[in-house]
Order: sequence, then C-alpha cells, then structure tokens
Amino acid sequence: MHLTSFLLALAVIAIVPGPDFVLVTGNAVRGVRLGALTALGVVCGLLVHGALATLGVSALVVAVPAALLAIKAIGALYLAYLGFTTLRAARSGTLAVSPAAMSGRSAFFKGVLCDLLNPKVMLTFLSLIPQAMDPSAPPLPQAALLSAVTVGVFAAFWAVVVPLAGRLAVVLARPKVRPVFERLCGATLIGMAATVLAV
Repeated sequence: MHLTSFLLALAVIAIVPGPDFVLVTGNAVRGVRLGALTALGVVCGLLVHGALATLGVSALVVAVPAALLAIKAIGALYLAYLGFTTLRAARSGTLAVSPAAMSGRSAFFKGVLCDLLNPKVMLTFLSLIPQAMDPSAPPLPQAALLSAVTVGVFAAFWAVVVPLAGRLAVVLARPKVRPVFERLCGATLIGMAATVLAV
C-alpha cells in the first residue's frame, strides 16, 4: 500500500462515526474545553495502541482468542455504561444544566478508556500499518513512524471536529433539543457496545 493510499484509508476511518466520535462530540456540545480534553484522551489512547502495535503486543493479543474476547467484553461493557449513564442523566435533566456537571479530568479519562478499550482501533493498527510497510526495510522504525502518522491524522481530525461541535452547543442547549440529543448519544453508544462484541 502506497503512503497516499494509507493516508486516504485513515481519513475514511476517521470520518466514519464510532464510539470516540459520539463521546467527543457529545462532550464538545457542553463546551469546547470538555470536547478538547475528551479528544486529547482519545489521542492518548491512540498513542498507547500505536506503541502496542509497534512492539507486537497487539498482534499477540489478537492471536490469543481469550485475550481478545476479554478486551471486547470490557470495551462493550464500558460503552454500555457510558450509554446508560447518558440516558439516565438525560431523563433526569442533569446533563442540560451546565458544563460544570463534568470535570475536565473525567472528560479526559473517558476519552482514554473509550479509545483504549475499543478492539476496532487495535485491529485498525494491525490491518493497515503492515500493508504500508516496505518488506525490504527494518520493520520497527516503519511501524513506529506509521503509528505516529496515524495518531497525527486523528489528532488533526479532532482539531477540526471539536470546534465545529462546540458551535452546535447554542442549538443543542435548547431545553427541548438537548434531552433528545443526549438520548440519541446514549442509545448510539449502547448500540455500538453490541457491535464491539461482533468484531
């Protein structure tokens, strides 16, 4: 796979909404700061995935069915937890009050865990990076560089998405709109929890 094709594939993957997208945009409408911290957490999760893929740890996990199943189960449970807590808060109206309802630290670590516990991210690193590597060159430096490029592409994506989502806050903060948006986010996260197990 040529580098251009690799970058194009990453761009497509970034644009397709997943758990990270739902979480980041959901927090960004509460405030750009919360969205940015959530996105930063997601990027940190990507850095860990990149390091694990470079060192071959991810390949070992995938090779052991029980380990991969455990990660899928934990990831699905975490997404379901995020979904149900979002639905519960939307029903009680606690999400519609102010951004102060969530701390920056909470937003950051939710981003880290959401990305880190998503087996699809791990499989993305394992499926794309080897295809872009030159068989005649040392593998470790290539894997490290391509992992860094992957993280960079997603970081750039979030740098665009977070401010855009923040601008929607004016519309989504309306009393009749906000609960509907939060319920949609919660239901989407629960639905994605089911798809994680099917990976």
